[in-house]
Amino acid sequence: MMPERLLAAWGAAWLRTFELVGGLTYLAWDVLLWLWRRLVGRVHLGRTAAVTQIVRVGVRSIGIVTLVCGCIGFILALQMEPPLRDFGQTDKIANIIGVAVFRELGPLIAAIVLTGFAGAAIAAELGTMVVGEEIEALEAHALNPIRFLVVPRVLATIVSLVALTVIADVVAVGAGSAVTVLLLGVPFDLYWTNTVDQLQVSDFVTGLIKAGAFGTILSLIACYNGLRVTGGAAGVGRATTDTVVQTVVLVIVADLIITGIFYTLGFN
Repeated sequence: MMPERLLAAWGAAWLRTFELVGGLTYLAWDVLLWLWRRLVGRVHLGRTAAVTQIVRVGVRSIGIVTLVCGCIGFILALQMEPPLRDFGQTDKIANIIGVAVFRELGPLIAAIVLTGFAGAAIAAELGTMVVGEEIEALEAHALNPIRFLVVPRVLATIVSLVALTVIADVVAVGAGSAVTVLLLGVPFDLYWTNTVDQLQVSDFVTGLIKAGAFGTILSLIACYNGLRVTGGAAGVGRATTDTVVQTVVLVIVADLIITGIFYTLGFN
């Protein structure tokens, strides 16, 4: 029985994966259709709703993103000092922190923090509306839930994550410079010069592209899981858990794919 059970478990896992990918693709296509209708002037999506979501998703996440990325900057500087000191290259901490943060850690850490802070909240909010039959009430009044609920949250999450990535980059580099200058004795002018000489516009742009992709993944997964809630309060709990797990996994996989594409194109 063991091989049959193992095969059944693998099959069920693959079916859930295909279901998730298909559902996210369909939802993304629906969102794009509404955005296209907005661009050609056929519908209005509601600027107030999008701004409200930006405040909920982005502005309220600034504090936790700042705290986490500041700690990341401190950790990077302290961890890299011993091996670089052996080669007399302590001042190169600035180069490594700059590249690591702008290309990779800034958007990735911001996305993971936003997943726990806002992604689960979006899934729980939409799931509660499903349980309370508010989605059915919208449809009964000929109001499309994707247009009024999903599109503002997707746009707000993408914009917020891009902005939070910029904040994360500045805070992490600033924290790293504080440790390197104040504790490790590297002159600030040298740290700043090394950072500016090392970084290129492509480093900043690739980080923002990743942030936009991560924001899209995060928002679509949160909205998808929230809208398909079944089973009352227990279903809402499962939706929030699934949102966090699926988003973290897919964000890291997407990070690998995007990094590979940039490497192939020579953006390194």
